[in-house]
Amino acid sequence: MKILILGATGFVGSYLMERAVAAGHEVTGTHYHATIDTRDWVGFSDQLIRCDIRYREQIDAAIVRSRPDVIYLLSAQSYPALSWTAPAETLETNVVGTSNVFESIKAAGIDPVVVVACSSAQYGEVQADAIPIKESHPLRPMHPYGVSKVATEMLAMQYWVNNGIRSVCARIFNTTGPRKTGDVCADFTYRVARIEQGLIPPVLRVGNLETHRAITDVRDLARALELLAERGAPGGVYNVSGSRAYQIREIVDLIQAASTISFTLETDQALLRPSDEKVIFGDSSSLVEATGWAQEVTIAKTIGDMLAYWRNMLGMQKKEVA
Repeated sequence: MKILILGATGFVGSYLMERAVAAGHEVTGTHYHATIDTRDWVGFSDQLIRCDIRYREQIDAAIVRSRPDVIYLLSAQSYPALSWTAPAETLETNVVGTSNVFESIKAAGIDPVVVVACSSAQYGEVQADAIPIKESHPLRPMHPYGVSKVATEMLAMQYWVNNGIRSVCARIFNTTGPRKTGDVCADFTYRVARIEQGLIPPVLRVGNLETHRAITDVRDLARALELLAERGAPGGVYNVSGSRAYQIREIVDLIQAASTISFTLETDQALLRPSDEKVIFGDSSSLVEATGWAQEVTIAKTIGDMLAYWRNMLGMQKKEVA
């Protein structure tokens, strides 16, 4: 099978690349602004081409070269906080970029399945009686990133209805794992790994520990996206969420249990957000029914693997300095 992964040097894309290569597929990936360490994608660097999806001619070249049976559309400005300071760039990348991808597919005359990475951020604030969130819930995004993902999904649906391009949209909830940066699990495990190596005092600075988040391991998410490519209904929309919401305080406890050293907690006002959803938790029953997907990686394993990842990265940095 021929596979094109747009955004292969991103967190999720890198796992899809590795899995597709290991499965023996003919794989092409794109890179533009990597969000993972270079060492995490050097193993498939010879299968990458540079492509900024904001520019139609670059997408045309990638699609003509690969002529894929499956496209994973992961290229995006994917940080909600950044979307407040760079709303135009967020919209141009995520919305115009999505349109470019579908127009290139039309021009190339191919018939791939397109798995589109959408987001739980599309839902915005959700009342307690609507949790876990179903796909039928109204979309009321609270920041430009969420708005861009609503538009991304609407474009995918439009190209399916009007042009028959087989798009499948995955509304992805909190996902973490080794290589991740910028979420609570990544931040906490990184700091604790630094504490273990004596780089900072044994104090973990925290924000709001009372919120609840359903968390999926990236390896389970990659498998869900593969299953949607194979079994998802064209034009379909599927939540991909962990099956249980964890209080952030529980995550800290799991990190402490997996760590080699004790640490204390200190609330950092800079880590407290003006508004923070109390619970983010999706209903994945449509995904399970369509594909048979189930979570396989426990949260304890995810946390342990993330700590091991940071220990290894810090160890390599020490060797480089020496």
